[in-house]
Amino acid sequence: MRPLGRRTGKRKRWRFTPEFKAKVVLDVLTGAQSPAEARRKHALSPNLLTLWKATFLKRAHTLFQPDEQRDEDQARIAELEQLLGRSTRQIEILKKASTLLIAASTRSGI
Repeated sequence: MRPLGRRTGKRKRWRFTPEFKAKVVLDVLTGAQSPAEARRKHALSPNLLTLWKATFLKRAHTLFQPDEQRDEDQARIAELEQLLGRSTRQIEILKKASTLLIAASTRSGI
């Protein structure tokens, strides 16, 4: 039974909500369910549950960061995303200019 998942795309893969993943992992970590019970109940592969658990544990410390730190991190991420977007646009412009220059030099015989 997959109450909080939904199938996506042609490959018919399940996509689970973050809330569902957190609930399953917390059930396992608190002992409410064994990993085997959780996998059977939700038809999850052992690797998937292990990945969710590792991700949860890796990111758990961020819950206790001050809000200012999280805000600074989010601002830095937004800044880097803008920089990446700008760089991508510049690369596309340079590719187009390069193509035009090559075409022009071929026509003029240089």
